[in-house]
Amino acid sequence: MKLALFDLDHTLLNTDSDHSWGEFLVNEGLVDPVRHRQINDSFYEDYKAGQLDPIAYNEFVFEFLTKHDLPYLTELHERFMQKVIRAQMRPQGFETVKKHQALGHEIVGITATSDFITAPIFREFGITEIIATNAELIDHRYTGKVTGIACYQKGKLARLEQWLNGRTVTESWAYSDSINDRFLLEYASHAIAVNPDERLQVLAEVQGWEIQDWSI
Repeated sequence: MKLALFDLDHTLLNTDSDHSWGEFLVNEGLVDPVRHRQINDSFYEDYKAGQLDPIAYNEFVFEFLTKHDLPYLTELHERFMQKVIRAQMRPQGFETVKKHQALGHEIVGITATSDFITAPIFREFGITEIIATNAELIDHRYTGKVTGIACYQKGKLARLEQWLNGRTVTESWAYSDSINDRFLLEYASHAIAVNPDERLQVLAEVQGWEIQDWSI
């Protein structure tokens, strides 16, 4: 198998979908604006610092999901796509995915953000194999809990190993913006730092990794 691995936030997207979802809920008047924004911003700073507790953050995000049924949440997510996400989808991301598809590579979206938020976004990029932090569903309702291993830092490698299920990878590419993905980038045959954060920029230069600018 030849494998192309794509991070989502600030890689394929020009924004962070998790943080943007929180802002969207505030702007739509669906959550307490002061509390939600304060907690959302605090977790986002932890993420940028590489110190995020992925279980705590996702369970904060999932609080809202527990209060609504799936049809409403699906409709709300489409509104989120229309109002926020589509304008932030990077053309270079689409082009790179298509390049790997044309070469017959297996393509996987891999993100610390929840499957609820990210699966529809990845699919619009033409990516159907998705590894994300999973929100637990029981009887068609979100429980508010994370199920399985959070797909964050070394957890991405653990989740990728589960997904591979013993299949052999002969060559791989990994695209990410974040120092949080250093382990994923170190795993890949070809590491590509996309608009890297400051620490990833330094690491990429030391390691001789390719650096690309996909900003719009």
